[in-house]
Amino acid sequence: MEHYNPILRNNDSPQRFFTIGEIMLRLTPPDYESIRVATNFEASYGGSEANVALALANLGIDSTFFSVVPDNSIGKSAIRMLRSNDVHCTPVILSTPEETPTHRLGTYYLETGYGIRASKVIYDRKHSAITEYDFSKVDLEKLIGEFDWLHVSGITPALGPACAKLTLDAMRIAKEKGLTVSFDGNFRSALWTWEEARDFCTQCLPYVDVLFGTEPYHLWKDENDHSKGDIKDDIPFHPSYEQQDEVFEAFVRRYPNISCIARHVRYAISGSENSLKAFMWYKGHTFESKLFTFNILDRVGGGDAFASGLIYAMMQNYKPMDMVNFAVASSAIKHTIHGDANITDDARTIRDLMNMDYDIQR
Repeated sequence: MEHYNPILRNNDSPQRFFTIGEIMLRLTPPDYESIRVATNFEASYGGSEANVALALANLGIDSTFFSVVPDNSIGKSAIRMLRSNDVHCTPVILSTPEETPTHRLGTYYLETGYGIRASKVIYDRKHSAITEYDFSKVDLEKLIGEFDWLHVSGITPALGPACAKLTLDAMRIAKEKGLTVSFDGNFRSALWTWEEARDFCTQCLPYVDVLFGTEPYHLWKDENDHSKGDIKDDIPFHPSYEQQDEVFEAFVRRYPNISCIARHVRYAISGSENSLKAFMWYKGHTFESKLFTFNILDRVGGGDAFASGLIYAMMQNYKPMDMVNFAVASSAIKHTIHGDANITDDARTIRDLMNMDYDIQR
């Protein structure tokens, strides 16, 4: 496999990955049952940033996760799961009822879709420990300075003002210290409005090196010319190569600090069968991946698997086409795994899929 130098510092040494976010308890009715009729639920743990750390740790990357969880059996169980997958959790804060009065771990319910019935998620995460903690007590300068790569998402800042400030402060400090900073917009309409997300994400962009997005790129505002509005807010959900290339070029003209932009595109054949491909802009060129078609066991975390796959490929100095194909293959494999994260402990499994003649046309 050919290799290509990425945008990372310390290319001769292993990269140390760090991420910040909320880990939640996930409750899922078994056997594709609906929540309305379920009499029992399967328990697991997940969250966007934690999912990325879990996937990278299983692939051998030195990965650390920072969060706040309640100092009780549920919070400790979530951390135990992360540690069992080789994610370093030393910075995680076990909060007391005095520090986080509601003293709870965020929860979400997943109703797994089947056939023509789509999956459904119900959040129960308001006043979770991470939203109530006073982050002024955290020395972010000392914490972040130990690492080479920071990854954050648009989900954590949507949880409240303190989490938004934490995310933005972490990105600023990471940029000052020379870390590679990746950001996944990850818009969640259940957590904040489109306008709130767009305005916050626009503040983040000057600090971003690697930008992920699964939505069409119209989250970002032009602060200098309001007559222009958002960048290409009329781009179709399934863009052509030319349309996506135009959007990428518009981004990097406005934000020349961005070195890589990647998004995956989903084609839903049914609730049980999807196809994925991706576009990536990297060092002046747009790349289009293969198209992967697969049956779905568990769709949650597909975007996080895509992000972790691309981060891993960049850390391993893959050439650009291998980067984007490895990222999509990572997401495709995640759809065959129960739980939120892509728990694949051998990169060869992903590379084997990536290298198959898998460009299936529908």
